[in-house]
Amino acid sequence: MSNAPLLQGSIVALVTPMNNHGEVDFENLKQLVEYHVQAGTDAIVSVGTTGESATLSIEENVKVILKTVEFAAGRIPVIAGTGANATSEAVTMTKLLNNSGIVGCLSVVPYYNKPTQEGMYQHFKAIAECTDIPQILYNVPGRTGSDLLPETVGRLSAIPNIIGIKEATGDISRVQKIKQLAGKDFFVFSGDDASCLEAMKLGAEGVISVTSNVAPKAMAEMCRLARQGHFSEAETVNQRLMPLHKNLFIESNPIPVKWACYKLGLIADPTLRLPLTLLSESAQPVVLDALNFAGLR
Repeated sequence: MSNAPLLQGSIVALVTPMNNHGEVDFENLKQLVEYHVQAGTDAIVSVGTTGESATLSIEENVKVILKTVEFAAGRIPVIAGTGANATSEAVTMTKLLNNSGIVGCLSVVPYYNKPTQEGMYQHFKAIAECTDIPQILYNVPGRTGSDLLPETVGRLSAIPNIIGIKEATGDISRVQKIKQLAGKDFFVFSGDDASCLEAMKLGAEGVISVTSNVAPKAMAEMCRLARQGHFSEAETVNQRLMPLHKNLFIESNPIPVKWACYKLGLIADPTLRLPLTLLSESAQPVVLDALNFAGLR
């Protein structure tokens, strides 16, 4: 943990902008990175779930990450999404990013194939041992079909470059369990915007956030207040964002947030890659209302 980067606060799970042919729009990506630098976002996760990692090729994943690092130019830390449901693929992706300038990798629990706790332990151990890059585990059972239990996280924390976890169960009691088993220096990030303030009250360092795509200043402010112990002020900010926290998931992420970014003029086109489709017409007013409630339109 001694070489772990200091990561805290509002970390955006950045969308990957695309043109209407589904090709990555790197000029728009540059603008997005600049937007977050200026807004005070604490770090960027490049090509996580919200960045459509599942439908980008390994080559595209790596290129988007490297370009994000280039555009950030040392002004904001970049964490790379490098997870896969095949350990060999996750290892390959991680190795391709050695000496790339990223501060860490975010590696999701293998999805679909439903490994045991021992399988998950061996998976993350193999990835960590192939690199010196700090590794952040990512537990999101609602997407993967598997739950990385706190006891397994505790075992994994003994591996020197496994430094933290994005815990997206929404079960805030896990923050304290993980801290007890993995040590107080092990980073815990909420992966659930709606409960992230409650998680921070219990000791989470911050949030890897979907909402931060559209409300970066407010999310950074809310996290800053929470880290300073000003929870009532943080709650005031959070209540303004609560409809976004909930309704950016009215359809599968990143469908609503990409459409919201488009409506705010942050991306030039709301295109997603199949099998994801544009936000349905019936859901659009709900997302607009949440943007309005947050004072973003």
